[in-house]
Amino acid sequence: MAAQRRNPMQSHQSWTDDLPLCQLCGIGTALNCVYGPDGKGTQSHPNEDGHFRFRSEDGCFLYGVFNGYDGSRVASFVSQYLTAELLLGQLNSSHTDSDVRRILTQAFDVVEKSYFESIGDALAEKANLSNYLLPHNEGMAFHQLSPQSQKMQERLKDLEQEVSGGATAVVALILNNKLYIANVGTNRALLCKSSSDGQNQVLQIGRPHNTDNEDELQRLAALGVDPARVRLAGQIVGQSSTRRIGDYRVKFNYPDIDLLSGAKSKPIIAEPEIHGSQSLDGVTGFLLLMSEGLINALESAHGPEQANQEMVAMVAAELAQQSSLEAVAQSVVERVKRLHHDVYVSGRQRASHCSRHEDMTLLIRTLNYTLTDGALTPTQGGRIYPVSVPYSNSQSTSKTSVTLSLVMPSQGTLTNGTNTASTLEEGTPTPGSQSPTATLQSTNTQTQSSSSSSGDGSLFRQRGSQAAQPDETGRVPPYVDFSQFYRLWGSDHSDGQSTQGGLGPQ
Repeated sequence: MAAQRRNPMQSHQSWTDDLPLCQLCGIGTALNCVYGPDGKGTQSHPNEDGHFRFRSEDGCFLYGVFNGYDGSRVASFVSQYLTAELLLGQLNSSHTDSDVRRILTQAFDVVEKSYFESIGDALAEKANLSNYLLPHNEGMAFHQLSPQSQKMQERLKDLEQEVSGGATAVVALILNNKLYIANVGTNRALLCKSSSDGQNQVLQIGRPHNTDNEDELQRLAALGVDPARVRLAGQIVGQSSTRRIGDYRVKFNYPDIDLLSGAKSKPIIAEPEIHGSQSLDGVTGFLLLMSEGLINALESAHGPEQANQEMVAMVAAELAQQSSLEAVAQSVVERVKRLHHDVYVSGRQRASHCSRHEDMTLLIRTLNYTLTDGALTPTQGGRIYPVSVPYSNSQSTSKTSVTLSLVMPSQGTLTNGTNTASTLEEGTPTPGSQSPTATLQSTNTQTQSSSSSSGDGSLFRQRGSQAAQPDETGRVPPYVDFSQFYRLWGSDHSDGQSTQGGLGPQ
């Protein structure tokens, strides 16, 4: 039976290669890593994440990030088949919001059913082998089995690897310039947009479907599952997600799982929670889709309180310095990876949380946002941008605004420090003045939420406008005073060294 079974991906292996890729987004990735005592990292398993970024001829844009586990089969399957269920004429400009939500929900349902059909033969063979081996070889070690039973045991192990695993997904659809987010599991979507008054708002669209989600716990409780036990366990068969695609163990064998045995019907579902539509007319900013591994790496290193703001700040800084979205996304992922590693080797308080990280994927989709030339100097049209994100460990549940320097690139050109062809909005400073600050407003609704922080809220310390002004040669005057250093050094090294020339300016 196994020899006759074909790979379920073979018939659709390359058809998505013919779909046009969206050029308005970039992807950054990093492989999983486990750190040794010396701080060196090793990859523990092949990459399990997946993604897509397509556009159709009728102006429909589709993006997705998938976090696989126990293998990449489900993430790969979903990324292929979900595209087929959404970009082969199912969506058009005449559809209402309710139509789009219905089509998205149906697509996830069809894709999961197709996946289980694709592994149906393997599941049946696995069940037959298990039914034979269990009564005949119960309690026996492998070396005590007959050669035939050993061969069957090895086959059973191979089948388990073939059918195990699942994936979580976050999908973004833009149709008629309206945004829809479909989420299953623990990935995350962030929308950063500029408001008419020059401020910028960061929205976390939806909440993760995990064992800390009150709505999910109530859903499970209605099915007969004890929510207190679920919250205490923190995981369900190795994963924190309460919604996932695939994973036959929790879909078919849940009565045999102690934590889920009281459920009256299937407790772990693949039904997406859909948010939208949200109009993108006049919106300037960017959309982020992040895999669970990326989120967890940043939160493990710096805590969850300001993770969204910190991620947006890093993206904004890279957008200001890079000339391609691919470079922006990859630079942000590498930056998170480095932060995670540095916390581990530092031995500080959160080092114990950073001994390993999973695969990381970041998708950035710009919205009416033009990349600047990062190679330009301030006098050539460039801008002075933040390069680091100081972290505050303060935590607050109040809806206090969080101030963030989110500098949009200049759309004009500069000659000798003068703006000659600016299309900047009123109130946006030109080089030589202070960088603007943008307020990350705290929002918490049924469809979108954002974390908040207390304190003064300043993520970027800005230099005074006087220090940032270039002189007639285009150079920025120094703004660090070393006179105290020279004085102390001179007093400590005055004996026998004054004749050899002093340190500092002569």
